Amino acid sequence: MNDIAHVTPTFEDVLAAAARIAPHAHATPVLRSRTLDALAGCELHFKAEHLQRAGAFKFRGACNAIWSLDEATAARGVVTHSSGNHGAALALAARTRGVACHVVVPEGAVAAKLAAIGAYGATLHRCAPTIAAREARTAELQAQLGAELVHPYTDPRVIAGQGTAALELLCTPERFDAIVVPVGGGGLASGTALSVAARAPGTRLYLAEPAGAAETFASLAKGERVTDFTPDTVCDGLRGTLGEINFRMLRDHGAQVLTVEDADTVAAMRLFWQRTKQIVEPSSAVALAAVLKHAPLFAGQRVGVVLSGGNVDPDALPALFARA
Repeated sequence: MNDIAHVTPTFEDVLAAAARIAPHAHATPVLRSRTLDALAGCELHFKAEHLQRAGAFKFRGACNAIWSLDEATAARGVVTHSSGNHGAALALAARTRGVACHVVVPEGAVAAKLAAIGAYGATLHRCAPTIAAREARTAELQAQLGAELVHPYTDPRVIAGQGTAALELLCTPERFDAIVVPVGGGGLASGTALSVAARAPGTRLYLAEPAGAAETFASLAKGERVTDFTPDTVCDGLRGTLGEINFRMLRDHGAQVLTVEDADTVAAMRLFWQRTKQIVEPSSAVALAAVLKHAPLFAGQRVGVVLSGGNVDPDALPALFARA
């Protein structure tokens, strides 16, 4: 593993990332809906990262990692593993700098996400659908190619880049009582924690997690990482194992986890589409679902919700909505 993996990022790294990715990443809009406000009983501000390049917040972290590389390292290329969004984001970010990119993808990944990875010019490598298989194949490729590992959520360059989404949200005139973000491996969540602690220390940070993959909930409750689990959730982007660095950062920040059943997540996804005409993926809709499911926590408050991505296979929508 590269030495940088042991570095804990700071808010100064988030600020540096914001400047570094500015020529490449979108400053995404904040969306509002009076209907959803009424249903939730609070004032919702949706940070629309499904409108980010490559369709997800992941481009922020990937772009920061790619443009942080020195020339010699960039010449050797990069490698990662991903169920889709990080792989596509890294592939696109690598293309902006002419860097070779290799992505290990698990069998069963969403077809639309795999197509995006290939379209952005990365080389795909298949593996079994387990975290252990993904990491083993990635390590093998890294050794073979001499490429730089850009881990999807434990790389401090990635964490800092992901923190720029919340930084943008917190730079708006509104003052938030709470911010809600999805959590899987923890890159977005821990990056958000950095921005919240620096720019809005009185704002509560909530992490929305599928009940079928509630590893972060179990880890923070136990006070140590719980990794012996098999995720069972429609939220394919939230099946990753919570990283050690991410666990420490979220524990130290005092983040709270709200678990959500898949049926509620799909219902929220459908509701958001109906009311705003915007499609977000289940791994994103889980954040809105958490607010609706735990409405008393947010009653009458101003709440920021990070919509993490919108990469959904159109052919899968009927089957998804049937689960609501």
